Amino acid sequence: MTDSPSEPVRFNPAAADPRWQAEWDARQSFRADDASPKPKSFILEMFPYPSGRIHIGHVRNYTMGDVLARTKRMQGFEVLHPMGWDAFGMPAENAAMEKGVHPGSWTLQNIETMKAQLKRLGFALDWSRELATCKPDYYGQEQALFLDLYKAGLVYRKESAVNWDPVDMTVLANEQVIDGRGWRSGALVEKRKLSQWFLKITQFADELIEGLGRLDTWPEKVRLMQENWIGKSQGLRCTFNFVDSSDGIAVYTTRPDTLFGASFVAIAADHPFAQKMAANLPELQAFIADCKRGGTTAAELETAEKKGFNTGYSVEHPLKKAWHLPVYVANFVLMDYGTGAVFGCPAHDQRDLDFARKYDLPVTRVVAEGDETDAVFRGDEAYTGPGRIVNSEWLDGMTVDQAKADIIAKAAHDGWGEAETQYRLRDWGVSRQRYWGTPIPFIHCADCGVVPVPKNQLPVVLPEDVDFKTPGNPLDRHPTWKHVPCPKCGQPAQRETDTLDTFVDSSWYFLRFASQPGDKPFDPAMIKQWLPVEQYIGGIEHAILHLLYARFWTRALAHIGMIEVKEPFASLFTQGMVTHETYSRADTGNGAPIYFAPEEIERGSDSALLKADGQPVEIGRVIKMSKSKKNVVDPDDIIAHYGADAVRWFMLSDSPPERDLPWSEAGIEGCARFVQRLWRLFGQYDASAAGEDKAVDRKAHQAVHAVGQDIAALGFNKAVARIYELTAVIEKAAPSASRSAAIRTLLLLVAPMMPHLAEEAWAQIGEAGLIADAAWPPVDPALLVEDEVIIAIQVLGKLRDTVTVAKGLPREELEALALASDKVQRALDGKAVKKVIVVPDRLVNLVA
Repeated sequence: MTDSPSEPVRFNPAAADPRWQAEWDARQSFRADDASPKPKSFILEMFPYPSGRIHIGHVRNYTMGDVLARTKRMQGFEVLHPMGWDAFGMPAENAAMEKGVHPGSWTLQNIETMKAQLKRLGFALDWSRELATCKPDYYGQEQALFLDLYKAGLVYRKESAVNWDPVDMTVLANEQVIDGRGWRSGALVEKRKLSQWFLKITQFADELIEGLGRLDTWPEKVRLMQENWIGKSQGLRCTFNFVDSSDGIAVYTTRPDTLFGASFVAIAADHPFAQKMAANLPELQAFIADCKRGGTTAAELETAEKKGFNTGYSVEHPLKKAWHLPVYVANFVLMDYGTGAVFGCPAHDQRDLDFARKYDLPVTRVVAEGDETDAVFRGDEAYTGPGRIVNSEWLDGMTVDQAKADIIAKAAHDGWGEAETQYRLRDWGVSRQRYWGTPIPFIHCADCGVVPVPKNQLPVVLPEDVDFKTPGNPLDRHPTWKHVPCPKCGQPAQRETDTLDTFVDSSWYFLRFASQPGDKPFDPAMIKQWLPVEQYIGGIEHAILHLLYARFWTRALAHIGMIEVKEPFASLFTQGMVTHETYSRADTGNGAPIYFAPEEIERGSDSALLKADGQPVEIGRVIKMSKSKKNVVDPDDIIAHYGADAVRWFMLSDSPPERDLPWSEAGIEGCARFVQRLWRLFGQYDASAAGEDKAVDRKAHQAVHAVGQDIAALGFNKAVARIYELTAVIEKAAPSASRSAAIRTLLLLVAPMMPHLAEEAWAQIGEAGLIADAAWPPVDPALLVEDEVIIAIQVLGKLRDTVTVAKGLPREELEALALASDKVQRALDGKAVKKVIVVPDRLVNLVA
């Protein structure tokens, strides 16, 4: 970035960026002051997993939060804008297994790399509060909180069915089971019963649903996703008795209105009745084993082939005892929802219909959309919409809701069922058979049972000397770490070797950002000062688990009296992804695509060539950046070429922040040009200039008002558009004091977005201190009101001229101005004006 003698001096980000970053560090410009009398504002982006390098998606997320945080500081708030690392998890253990490195050293090295990258972008972060969840000073306090919840009865241990990978010898989450196999080992997953630790999230199910109604600045989509995940449903619990027996199968249904359409009863593979039968039926044992190898999530079961085993038993229909229904063990019924048994109404449930068609079971219509009342339901798509009840005796003609209420009332009156509320949500199983996580602070004693680790013995620190060559949990086979005396009786005992689900780490980190005492997790007084987070920013992929668990954890701590706040995030924003087209060729060996990185490609207007051989590659769709597709852009390369401010500006411009942002070389180049355009304009500031330009004054004050509102609403693209507009107005204006004042105002407006350029220009125009510490420009309300309007002058409805006049000018004066126009007189060509139509403040139309 050298300048020739004939060119004006250009802004040099390679020199300016690191200089101002060092200055901010030296002055600790963005360190939050707990004792400040200013109003508090906590701005937070979801903290990253230290996987190795930040990507452009991170840059967009953190740029948005940074602009908001810098603007709030300028507007007089004491801002807490921290950064940390969600540092536990399987990727570090995988690196240990694959690369022979320790998870801790791999993680800490990644943190240093990513921290340096974030600093190169000039984010206004309070690094004094940096935390990493893998450090004992963090996870030791997490252990203390876990013990507090245990003491309050919100933590318990029970035997539970889990997905077990027999090769990696670990429990897998449902999402880690792909087509019945472990995501890493490829081994067939087994269902096992293990003693697991749980958090009682279900105790807060109603509270969590009710709280969503008050989160009116959260995206509606996220609130709906959480409500559906909790899955509160009201229905009927009833019993289908075995034929000629007093025993039966309990069923829970949310559609009791369809009882007259029942054609079978299905139970889960691990239902007690199925297990009892399997003891003497090898064929059923084999079927159950096959079910356990299938999908484990509700979504997988919906799409999988429906399979059943006819037990040979039948049950009586609760409304008509002579009506007998066959009982199947089915692969699509889950034991952990409802009672582990369902009645099938094939006409009005798609999975039931698929099952009935496969096993040639009756399909009876009992809800009609229109005039169709035929009892025999044809077709392969179940009707699940609203309608009126048909083929259901006394229920006929009722709406679905009326029939539900009637059946539930009858069941209660006759004693064969009752209304019941159920939840899809299950208690949160937090046990993980892994090394790289927070050790669960309990000790197992043969005499005393399960004993909490005394708080004065926390943190329970992970041992460093672990071996990953053997599959399974290294803590379980460690020769010394797990062997400890019982805190109660002193006899030899063993530590709990499970570690906590890493979602626990991210369920309270925002509290630790607000307060970091050495002797406890946080100071409640500081939590009251800073919480809730004013603005939380992150991806939609965290809409359910992380956000739900964080809400639960906050409520649980409030429940036991540790804090007062119940909702952690007052406002939530889910930003769109940064996307890029892909470049590939088919592998000549197997036909699979081979992908190439953008830097390997020479891109034409409608073609792309691989630089290595000059031959064409296929240009694929614009999709989310992904390492596997190699369509990623390294922020360091872009910053080195264009500077941090151009990158930040690109992240804010064009696309609304909630939508995906396609990466384009032309786009970033345009942003870099605008950086230089602003630099040239700032160089024209003249503190000694005289003269007033009312139009420029008005435009500057309107921009300050509008940009402030846009940033507060996270409408960054709108704020960018207004800055472009103000820039153009200033460039066209004649030199004056008003123009120089507008240049200074523009400099303050771009400071949160282009902080390095702004600091450099602020110093160049002779302002004292840092622009990072400057106040947001004031607004004169009088200048927000337009007192001039542009009047269109028409002749016979065709525009002939325009004139700028004072707002509210009387009709007579508007008519006189129109007739005085030379362009109008030429259009009239001597004809007499027969009629004058005046629309105040808008137009004058002359009819000749």
